Amino acid sequence: MSKSNEVRGGWKATAIGNTAGWFAVSLARTLRLTVEYQCEGPSTSSPRLFSLYHNRMIGAAAASGPWSSLRPGVVLTSASKDGATLAAAMECFGLGAVRGSSSRRGAAALVALRRELEAGHHVVITPDGPRGPRYVVQPGLVKLASITQVPIIPFLVNYESYWQLNSWDKFQIPKPFSKVQITFGKEIHVPADLGREEFELERKKVEEVMRDSLNRGDR
Repeated sequence: MSKSNEVRGGWKATAIGNTAGWFAVSLARTLRLTVEYQCEGPSTSSPRLFSLYHNRMIGAAAASGPWSSLRPGVVLTSASKDGATLAAAMECFGLGAVRGSSSRRGAAALVALRRELEAGHHVVITPDGPRGPRYVVQPGLVKLASITQVPIIPFLVNYESYWQLNSWDKFQIPKPFSKVQITFGKEIHVPADLGREEFELERKKVEEVMRDSLNRGDR
């Protein structure tokens, strides 16, 4: 297997991920969530494709319970060791993982995600991950929605109070007992068989919806 197709991991990455995951679970239990549904809620009879900013994963994992309890869900994580750590952390919230990104195993990941959706499972993608640019929606999310005809649900998270890391995505860790606004936005249906210009318009549409949800100071 070439290095470009290699899925990296190891016991250290898994151990770090498990530790971070259970810390996040404990933190999430203290958060005061307000959840708004602008789409059909967790009882929907069909799988959904969730679009979530990379730096809001703790709040999103905290709000994923009603969805994952009724239907299995997976998160797209990179094929790197960081992706293995994230996959282990998400497992603590009852979420599976598909490994790959635009830079490594992109085609294989797209096929695997399509199979997950066809099996009736929810899929969560951080469209600005795994390395940014921050808040820029990469094409993979829109391509998957177009191929599968599964609607995109903007998974929008804003913390009242948080710590911010000095990482590429300015990762946000909500402070214990802080208020968190969760919004599941309106469904975005991406047409099939798009031309290049039409595809870019759809990508920008998703990006604008996601950016409009940000607190003014985060933009």
